[in-house]
Amino acid sequence: MKNYEIMFIVRPTLSEEEVKKVSQNFSNILTSNGAKINESKDLGQKELAYEIKKFKSGYYFLLEIEATDDKAISEFDRLARISSDVIRHLIIKLEK
Repeated sequence: MKNYEIMFIVRPTLSEEEVKKVSQNFSNILTSNGAKINESKDLGQKELAYEIKKFKSGYYFLLEIEATDDKAISEFDRLARISSDVIRHLIIKLEK
């Protein structure tokens, strides 16, 4: 099993329900592709250090997952890149 940490930022112009829906959709992408979510944190809305795609703040989410292969990670990465709701994401492979 490989361990990963994923942080993604959702654009601040969405309503609370839409932000939760985006977060749930990306969690479902991971679990439907064989990953197990160990921990999920909603870090709330925070100011960005610099402007990204003309946004000065965003909703931060942090996921710690386990996956046997890279299928879930590559699918998350692909969909996060094309989603207009996610303004930035980062995937880190944890060494344990």
